[in-house]
Amino acid sequence: MNNNKTIFISASICAPIKKVWTAWVEPEHVVNWNHASDDWITGKAENNLVIGGKFSYRMEAKDGSAGFDFWGIYTNIEKYKSIEYTLGDNRKVTVSFKENGSNVVIEEYFEAENQNSIDLQRNGWQAILNNFKYYVEKL
Repeated sequence: MNNNKTIFISASICAPIKKVWTAWVEPEHVVNWNHASDDWITGKAENNLVIGGKFSYRMEAKDGSAGFDFWGIYTNIEKYKSIEYTLGDNRKVTVSFKENGSNVVIEEYFEAENQNSIDLQRNGWQAILNNFKYYVEKL
């Protein structure tokens, strides 16, 4: 099912690590930034940030034409440093948070799925990360 191709994306956020971390993990923030385009939303977010805990984000087209649950189980958490999880389809994801002066650099590595092109996946995940950057910097 998985071709084991790993995709990398990153962004530099001009905000303190505590603000970045909170916006990344708290459901009341996730619903504001977790979408790849303006015609999609995250209607509901749940997060149990412990090893073995589950997160679930309901992603939906604004017009109601499509939707899916994006979810995973946490496998490693180092507060303010990194989060690792396994998605529902068994793909692995690693997110690192690196302080760099007054910025935090987020780097994400995720295993590709076989349904969509690598470029489409990279661009979609990068768009979500860019929305996160914009959201946090405006908080």
